[in-house]
Amino acid sequence: MHHYETREPTVRLALAGDTMLGRGVAERLRTEPPEALIAPEVVEIARSADLFVLNLECAISDRGARWPDPDKPFFFRAPPTATGFLSLLGVDCVSLANNHALDYGPVALLDTLHHLGAADVAAVGAGPDQRSARRPVVLDHDGTSLGIVAVTDHPADYAAGADRPGVAYADLRRGDHGWLLDAVGELETDTDIVLVFPHWGPNMVTSPVPHVEVAARSLRAAGATLVAGHSAHVFHGVRDHVLFDLGDFIDDYAVHPGLRNDLGLLFLVDLDGARPVRLEAVPLALDFCRTRLAVPHEARWIAERFRRACADLGTQVAQERDRLVIDLEPSRAGDGLEGRR
Repeated sequence: MHHYETREPTVRLALAGDTMLGRGVAERLRTEPPEALIAPEVVEIARSADLFVLNLECAISDRGARWPDPDKPFFFRAPPTATGFLSLLGVDCVSLANNHALDYGPVALLDTLHHLGAADVAAVGAGPDQRSARRPVVLDHDGTSLGIVAVTDHPADYAAGADRPGVAYADLRRGDHGWLLDAVGELETDTDIVLVFPHWGPNMVTSPVPHVEVAARSLRAAGATLVAGHSAHVFHGVRDHVLFDLGDFIDDYAVHPGLRNDLGLLFLVDLDGARPVRLEAVPLALDFCRTRLAVPHEARWIAERFRRACADLGTQVAQERDRLVIDLEPSRAGDGLEGRR
């Protein structure tokens, strides 16, 4: 479909991980403007991208009842004003394929879809039935199309059914993801860029677990241009156009002293037409219910851990001023997949 000798305008894609606007963040949103939750420098960087996609790890609603699971410890719901935070950042699409979209039941999930639609923010990965939950979203920027498909590998109870609201679920541990590979293949034919946005693997691990690595290879082979995962609450390394975990973007979570889930990254990917050519990672610090740019000692810790995580996957990271940079083109020459985008 694509002929790489013809250069097309570059698209800059911003990617952020778990964005939790419930609980303590929700309380701030009820009394303060969205600008209070994020530093203006972060907003400026986010809005410099042509398209911005993140994982929204909560419902947006004033209604609903908690999911009836006695073993579920956390329930996240944001007020309708939370869409103002997404609009401030220029978010184009959010994924709802995660383990919190249905925390307050189907009523709150449907409210979430309504509020996002009213704010002109696309939603992928959840819906009133299985077909709509699995349906990709296609965004356009200056004639370049970005197809997005989202999926979660937990919990199975949140999976949408034929006539039941829920999320796009696949049992990635067992390799039961035929519908997902089919969706990627169709997008690969119909769009310029295919982004797979999976919520996969366990919390608080520093590298991808085996079933995640296997799924990543399958998704790339099926035609995914980029795979950008989330769930671990800490960022992982990058290999072969796979960002294994984006980490967290904003929350009110307790901080693990060793894993430092309060230090994260905002990812910017430059694409020349359909070809990813460069990744920039911007170091962030997640204070309680507010995200800002990392200060020098925080940025050094982030850089060291990101370099190490990428080196473990065979990827080199350079530093340009305050950005961590990966040249994405060499992965094409060395991955044995030259016939694929």
